[in-house]
Amino acid sequence: MKNKAFAYDDVLLKPQYSDIESRAEIDITTNLGNGLVLRCPILSSPMDTVTGTAMAIAMGNSGGAGIVHRYNTLDAQYNAIRHAADLRDTGSPLGAAIGVTGDYLDRAVAARNAGATFLCVDIAHGHHTLMKKAIHQLRDIIGDDMHIMAGNIATLEGINDLADWGADSVRCNIGGGSICSTRIQTGHGVPGLQTILDCAQTDRDVAIIADGGIKNAGDMAKAIAAGADAVMCGSLLAGTCEAPGEIYRDTDGSSWKSYRGMASKEAQTEWRGNYSSLEGVATRVPYQGKVKDILAELERGIRSSFSYSGARSLEEFQAKAEFIVQTSSGLSESHTHILTRQW
Repeated sequence: MKNKAFAYDDVLLKPQYSDIESRAEIDITTNLGNGLVLRCPILSSPMDTVTGTAMAIAMGNSGGAGIVHRYNTLDAQYNAIRHAADLRDTGSPLGAAIGVTGDYLDRAVAARNAGATFLCVDIAHGHHTLMKKAIHQLRDIIGDDMHIMAGNIATLEGINDLADWGADSVRCNIGGGSICSTRIQTGHGVPGLQTILDCAQTDRDVAIIADGGIKNAGDMAKAIAAGADAVMCGSLLAGTCEAPGEIYRDTDGSSWKSYRGMASKEAQTEWRGNYSSLEGVATRVPYQGKVKDILAELERGIRSSFSYSGARSLEEFQAKAEFIVQTSSGLSESHTHILTRQW
């Protein structure tokens, strides 16, 4: 057995001297390579309850990026991308997800023609021979001047191989999502923070996307400090009005939206008429209003975190950040706890 593997809640960032007088001095822009630059280092997950046309537009216009999901027909995905391309701010990024089997090459060409500015090769186990084949074929078809994001992986060997195969950025994490049960069902995975720490040791020219286990702005900051160039969110954005699906209202006045893992029985059955493995669940999340308000709150948290380390840019933050390990008592103390105090 090797050393301990850390999750986000296992650590804190140590506060440092700061001469930052205003958070407006902080630039959280990140360059993921090959033309993909984000003013806010947040991407929305290519899930059918997270990113369709409206989410892709809102994410791009807010400085991040949305990746239109692939769990529909080629024509439906093409139309969703085309509509997003017509309505988004000029120059904002727009992603499209594809798989590694079936019509994925046709989808890639259609997505580019519809206005997608980058592709995301989206499979659960990205360190796989089908991923290698897919990236090589994509490079042959679309060339080298379009950003390819790929994943998911959880090891240094994984990110190195995907980079060598031709990926510009890699989604790093397996089994850490809020609706993902891969680690329980298969026994495989690496805790989220440890995944980023390991993958950050790469000597390849590749960007790291922390994908899974991100619960708040603090986790985003920890992921970036560990070496991530951007983070990907699902549950944090699924309850917004821009996420696909209806807003439901209960008799008590509460509102909610559906949210499900793409490896859940419900998602697989609706998508392809049957299910193979069950590595996700379906649930619901509270309705949260407009995604721009959620992103603004998360951005404020990231900027505040940079300020606590005295850093004005992502690169400076990564260079200066210091982690400390906290005990379970430390984690309890970190949360607001007056509501559970016994007076």
